[in-house]
Amino acid sequence: MKVNIQERPRTPRALPLLYGTVGGSYVVIASKAGQPKHPLWYLNLEADPACELQVGAKHVVARARTATGEERERLWKQMAEIYSPLDGYQKRAGERQIPVVVLDPV
Repeated sequence: MKVNIQERPRTPRALPLLYGTVGGSYVVIASKAGQPKHPLWYLNLEADPACELQVGAKHVVARARTATGEERERLWKQMAEIYSPLDGYQKRAGERQIPVVVLDPV
């Protein structure tokens, strides 16, 4: 999956991200490999959740939101099954809770 996110000064950037699916939405993890700060793409989505996805040849306009509570825990487990290093990233991140981002098609 590639997510097109507007970066200053509003220039789209394509970022390859590991993803999962739930219902008709996509799930990505803002891990930054367990670094102490969130990745810039996540901060940009917090500021403006509108984005475009490319999954294979499919293009999707979506809105990002950060999963919380039980939804976050469930999606984290799902993504850790796809990519096992995630739990180690969370340990490395210390007090920073790594965001689970749901990209809902609009």
